[in-house]
Amino acid sequence: MKERINLGISTCLLGENVRYDGGHKLNHYLKDVVGQFVNWIPICPEVECGLSIPREAMHLVGDQQLPRLVTIRTGIDYTEQMLTWSEKKLDQLEKLDLCGFVFKSKSPSSGMEDIKIYSSSGMPVKKGVGIFARQFMNRFPLTPVEDEGRLHDASLRENFIERVFVFKRWKDLVNNNFSLEGLISFHTDQKLLIMSHSVKQLSELGKMVAQAKTDDIPKVFDHYLFTLMTALKLKATYKKNVNVLQHIMGYFKKMLTPDEKQELIEVIENYYNGFVPLIVPVVLLNHYVRKFAEPYLKRQYYLNPHPIELMLRNHV
Repeated sequence: MKERINLGISTCLLGENVRYDGGHKLNHYLKDVVGQFVNWIPICPEVECGLSIPREAMHLVGDQQLPRLVTIRTGIDYTEQMLTWSEKKLDQLEKLDLCGFVFKSKSPSSGMEDIKIYSSSGMPVKKGVGIFARQFMNRFPLTPVEDEGRLHDASLRENFIERVFVFKRWKDLVNNNFSLEGLISFHTDQKLLIMSHSVKQLSELGKMVAQAKTDDIPKVFDHYLFTLMTALKLKATYKKNVNVLQHIMGYFKKMLTPDEKQELIEVIENYYNGFVPLIVPVVLLNHYVRKFAEPYLKRQYYLNPHPIELMLRNHV
């Protein structure tokens, strides 16, 4: 993919000194590695809504569904100021066609989950969502989001980046080929990728496309995207990936020598047993796709879901 993807990110993760203590939380992987392929759109809700650097630390208090954003020492409530700014900011972001957002973990404004909410007794419950993060996810419920803390988990990292690239391909489809033919082609390209997350929802999507009529295109597109992004959130386990790998192997059963077939079986078994990462069987299968010029597999994004430079499948 030559075109860079627009991704939102908490500004401090790019090394900018915008935190309450005047510091930053630079994430080298996001800035230097992922940054080769995306346009980072940095956002610091607290600074952009008018607060200073440095500033008094804040936390969430009150109701779990509608907590207040309050300074810890002086008790100043900045909730309305944050909400007013957030609405205007989200209007701006809608025009930027974001394909994802990386939030700052544990932030009362930008944390996407498990943020401490303090009751009147002072006891915290880890069930909150940052004020801006909640507004963002409510406005863009299907846009891939993660917090940088969870991205230390290799499988969550690969899943998030995979969803970002699928979402970008979807946006390109909507912008350039909003038609039944375009949807059929898109679905064909993603089939094995979807299979690695949910065979059930792959079947649902297949029926949806097969039964679609031209005059229902907007409704079909909306339903398809919801089901697609829901499916991709499901973890691609060893067992699910092996199912896809064996499915791909089936295309070469008449082309491989007995020794090549045995080698491929052993590589897939080694992956299933956790001895080698997913990239090993995928590289071998890509070799056979190129060698035998298998047309259906050549278009499958499962075999090349994101830039190899990100090395995401080296660790899952």
